[in-house]
Amino acid sequence: MDEDLKEDLHEDLGLRPESRTERRANRRKSRARRGFGCFAGIMSLLVVGALVVGAALGFGKGRDAIEKLFAAPDYEGAGTTAVTVEISKGQSSQSIADTLEKKDVVKSARAFERAARDDPRSRSIQAATYTLKKQMSAKAALELLLDPAKSVLVTRVGFPAGKTKLEITDILQKSKAVKLPAGAAAAAMAKPWSLGLPSYAKNNPEGFLYPGTYDVPKNATAYTILKLMTTQFAKVSAELKLPQTAQRKKLDPYQAVIVASIIAAETNRSEDYPKVARVIYNRLQRNMRLQMDSTVHYVVGKDGSVFTSDEQRNIDSPYNTYKNRDLPPTPINSPGKEPLRAALNPAPGTWLYFTLVNLDTGETAFASSPEEHQKNVDKLQAWCAAHAGRC
Repeated sequence: MDEDLKEDLHEDLGLRPESRTERRANRRKSRARRGFGCFAGIMSLLVVGALVVGAALGFGKGRDAIEKLFAAPDYEGAGTTAVTVEISKGQSSQSIADTLEKKDVVKSARAFERAARDDPRSRSIQAATYTLKKQMSAKAALELLLDPAKSVLVTRVGFPAGKTKLEITDILQKSKAVKLPAGAAAAAMAKPWSLGLPSYAKNNPEGFLYPGTYDVPKNATAYTILKLMTTQFAKVSAELKLPQTAQRKKLDPYQAVIVASIIAAETNRSEDYPKVARVIYNRLQRNMRLQMDSTVHYVVGKDGSVFTSDEQRNIDSPYNTYKNRDLPPTPINSPGKEPLRAALNPAPGTWLYFTLVNLDTGETAFASSPEEHQKNVDKLQAWCAAHAGRC
């Protein structure tokens, strides 16, 4: 713009006109701003270029850092102290991983899941009781699970409640988990003095082979397993204070175990155990025969029926409580904790009779008089008539 025109414009607007010196200074500032803009642009390009080059050169380290950020926590090494882990049939890899984390075998379930996912052999993990170690790396834990020869150091054997010593011998001998030599179970049973029986057991293991599931060493002998069962009986007996409680109630502890074995054989409903105990004691106090089918079955064997025939009830045996007025001479099976508790703590009542009235549910009816008992027997007969072949 013409300098004279510029001065006239300043005068019209009432502004002080710029001096020549001021105009020069303003032109220098404008050139400086344009220069700085160019410099900033150049610097931006240099920074971006440096980042691109740095990213290209450091890609491996960057990737490692990202993977580390999202990695599953994991231990290192082969672990510390031994721990047993039960893997069930059909258990998924995720469920196995959760079990291992809870047992502190692996640091995180996610670490084991990733190790299993990367190894197709993980699909062949078998159901068993494994001996692993705490604080193992996920990979080390997986390798040990895949090597049963090293990790399956114990095996599991189960004995249902209410089994006789002969039935327990048979279960033990036929166990695929233990694989005993022929006759080993019977030979061990024939040496009761070595089994740690209580003094009142009369050197007879019947009634003292406590039922349950046992984890036993992989190469355990029949003796070792039977000793575990009698040891467990001693533990339960101590919990119930069996000898002391029996003595306080004027019971022989051996008789208490005999009563418990009859309870276990006569009913499968725990709520009925104390009532059955009361019937037994009431009948004994009145010098009545117990007339229990279970004691006859102990002698003649079980044929699938809950009842006995006239012929069976006429056999000559101290276990035939249809003929004899006392308890049988020994327990008739191995009772669990609740029948033992009931034998020591019978329910209060005047009952003298009981009978099943529904074989499906195990419902049992109790009576104090022959007339009341007959009505309950009629109910049983009606149930049997409606369920042909069941009785």
